Amino acid sequence: MKTIFVVDDSDTNLSMAEEALEDEYNVMTIPSGQKLLDWLEKKKPDLILLDIEMPGMNGFEALERLKTNPSWADIPVIFLTGTINASIEARGYGLGAAGFITKPFSAPVLLDRIKTHLK
Repeated sequence: MKTIFVVDDSDTNLSMAEEALEDEYNVMTIPSGQKLLDWLEKKKPDLILLDIEMPGMNGFEALERLKTNPSWADIPVIFLTGTINASIEARGYGLGAAGFITKPFSAPVLLDRIKTHLK
């Protein structure tokens, strides 16, 4: 079973994602960008769902750190965001994001996007 890391500072979003994914994936919920980097030292997921707007290290900073480490650079990262516009998309794709999912997300959309990126 493939492993998905869900990184978001909102307990509600973490719970919703876990509930949507737990039947098909091993799900690890992580409350911050720094904790994501800590977990990556222990386990490499198949995909990361990463919130952009978080206190401390935001999603863009976490993705930059992740992509500069050869051990993690190939992990697909899909941003979760409540705000999407051309400049956010350009910055995310420029840093190596695989895609974006707007919040609040629905379980079918989340599952479909993940399946597409894991193929």
